[in-house]
Amino acid sequence: MPSASRRPRALRLLLGLIAALGVLVLVAAGGFLVWANVGVMDAEEAPYAAVLEDPGIVVRSSREALVLLPGDATASSPEGNGAPTAPAMGLVFYPGAKVEAEAYAARLSALVTEHEVAVVIVRPALHLALFDRRGLSTFTDLVPEAGTWMVGGHSMGGVRACQVAAEADALVLFGSYCATDLSGTDLPVLSLGGSEDGLSTPQKIADARPLLPADAELVEIPGASHASFGDYGPQAGDGTPTIDDGAMTAEVTQQISGLMTDLALT
Repeated sequence: MPSASRRPRALRLLLGLIAALGVLVLVAAGGFLVWANVGVMDAEEAPYAAVLEDPGIVVRSSREALVLLPGDATASSPEGNGAPTAPAMGLVFYPGAKVEAEAYAARLSALVTEHEVAVVIVRPALHLALFDRRGLSTFTDLVPEAGTWMVGGHSMGGVRACQVAAEADALVLFGSYCATDLSGTDLPVLSLGGSEDGLSTPQKIADARPLLPADAELVEIPGASHASFGDYGPQAGDGTPTIDDGAMTAEVTQQISGLMTDLALT
């Protein structure tokens, strides 16, 4: 049995160890917060400015998300660029890691203007979709008029979209793949990859194919890199794209419109 004189010393050592561990945890947490907020990839100004100026799009921005609504250019609204029309279908979209929500507005804009889709681009906690644990209804509730919802995401955002896909009517992946097993579901899935993607390479997407439903559609866009799915400039480790932004937007819009047609028929 330890003597009474040894017990206080052992207690001081234990308290010192706990304090040291606490300091290490705080330092690690602080370092992570700094990392999450340094090196965020900003949206390119010109593509987003074009969205803001488009009379067919009503833009609503909040802390939760950037919302693009189909607009009636002949009507007036406090939000500007006409009054929103009631969309029948919506898309909740999760950005890639440390990429601004605005960077995807132009790439998804034709869904709004040509197909009257409400697009809700999430602003994830810490700019990292996997750390955002809010349910899909947080974002679908922003557009209650829409009755059918797709969920999608780019890169890490696609991984998060897979996690909440059970709450949606369809899943769309941009340069991404699931870590969640959806193979036993009948969820409609469209996976878009790029032939020049140096991060979510065609091989990585193919390797993760068994986690998707058997009838999932995988499309490789010729000339597209990882960063081709948004407007935020080149990304370290990526390939060199040979497709321009206009062609990329047209291809993305065409592929998603095909998925929308399938949803309307079911």
